[in-house]
Amino acid sequence: MIPRRHPRQPVGATVLTCLAAALAVCAPTPPAGAQETVRERIDRLTFPELRFRRLAPREETVRGVPVYFVQDPELPLVTFYATFEGGVRHFGRDSFAAATAMAGLLRTGGTATLPPDSVDARIETLALAMSFGQGGGGASSWVNTLSEQVDDAVRLWGAMLREPRFDSAQVELWRSAEIERVRRRPEDPASLAFGIFNRIMYGDHPVGWEMSPTDLEPADLAEEKLRLVHEAVVCPGNMVVGVAGDVTWNRTRRLLDEILAEWPPCSGRLGENPVADIRSEPGVFVLHREIEQSVVVMAQSTAVRQGDNPGYFASRIGNSILGASGLSSRLSSEVRTRQGLAYSASSIWTTSSRDDGLAGALTRTRPESTLAAARLLLAAVDSMRAAPPTPAEVSHAVDEVVNGFVFNFRTPFQVVARGMAYRRLDLPADWLERYVDGIQDVTPAAVQEVFRSAVDPARMTILLVGDTARFDGSPSELGTVTVLGNVPGPAGVSPARPSSPRGSRRSPR
Repeated sequence: MIPRRHPRQPVGATVLTCLAAALAVCAPTPPAGAQETVRERIDRLTFPELRFRRLAPREETVRGVPVYFVQDPELPLVTFYATFEGGVRHFGRDSFAAATAMAGLLRTGGTATLPPDSVDARIETLALAMSFGQGGGGASSWVNTLSEQVDDAVRLWGAMLREPRFDSAQVELWRSAEIERVRRRPEDPASLAFGIFNRIMYGDHPVGWEMSPTDLEPADLAEEKLRLVHEAVVCPGNMVVGVAGDVTWNRTRRLLDEILAEWPPCSGRLGENPVADIRSEPGVFVLHREIEQSVVVMAQSTAVRQGDNPGYFASRIGNSILGASGLSSRLSSEVRTRQGLAYSASSIWTTSSRDDGLAGALTRTRPESTLAAARLLLAAVDSMRAAPPTPAEVSHAVDEVVNGFVFNFRTPFQVVARGMAYRRLDLPADWLERYVDGIQDVTPAAVQEVFRSAVDPARMTILLVGDTARFDGSPSELGTVTVLGNVPGPAGVSPARPSSPRGSRRSPR
């Protein structure tokens, strides 16, 4: 662990302690004839200061595609990783299912020359680890292989990315599974509440969309729709590649040149990422469900943006103190430990460099303590505005970040992936160091100031999902109430703007 020191010294400076078994190697030889205790020998130990040196990936370009590369011969393994700009948010609602399904079908749907079962057999023969995924703003994939098989592995991976088959049986399998997932979603109160809350806050924006049966007609997953999304997203113009492991740059460049040579350019059909118009007015929304634990979610929009500025760093420490640090946080201490109303309570504060975010809190509790829990959440938020946190609270939150700094560099692949993420988010290459430096400068007064300027309990939108007949009072005690339709499907939000708040993503560090 890396102790925090003032004035600041380079992060990573530390002193090592030798084990008693190694004392004969680490300690100077005592004078002839002298009798010495183990404690005295330990006290005489000396060693040079260990300083952290950040591993920087090599930055190259192959056929116009940026490549981050780190050679690491420690193990005979290689990972190729690709990210693509473009996701669900860049398409209309009529392409929602296709944009959601596309990445998974790259893995399961076969290639132009190999049916799905042959791809599976090839992956098993080569003992590959492989992943394909997508989010609202982008898609990604990686393959991990033994270095002696890297040529075959990368060629197969490239074919899966470049020339997907979109096998009709696999498409229908995905559609059937998604229909079942949509059908069962109301059975999980937390998932139901988070989806509804996003629809309330984001309205008809991709962040607020949730899959429904009307999005999953066979025509919504027709091959032409899947190819439209694929050709707009998974293409060299949107691509950044990372490579780490036991492979030379010359071999890497040759492989990348080979798979990129026949890759068609982007179709140009990628739409804009729309800016969200997040709900700004307060209100209380109630959905009656006969369940044994109510779900309480509350949040408001904030304009604090990710970047090298004091407000952003103060918001990170403030969110940790309020509820993001687990059992040591204020919310957990008050709602769980002191009042015994819930097993857990946490806060959210999302930030991006481009859009406004959400700040708020959430918990689950007995129906008979729903309003009491909601008031405790509001009071905890207000406590951050009323007075600065204690120096001990700030120091604890800062130390968690600083002491965890070295764990961001455990593997060369982490370093490569981080460099790729910073490029996508337009962050400087030394953002992690800037982040740690900024966190160390946060003061109690700065935390109070960012809460006073950006967060106000009176502006919170509150959602209560639970058995209203057992609530400990009327929801109207918290504000103006909108009763939501008690419909088992995702359309049961009729009075509200048409969905877990999208606040669980960690800020890149």
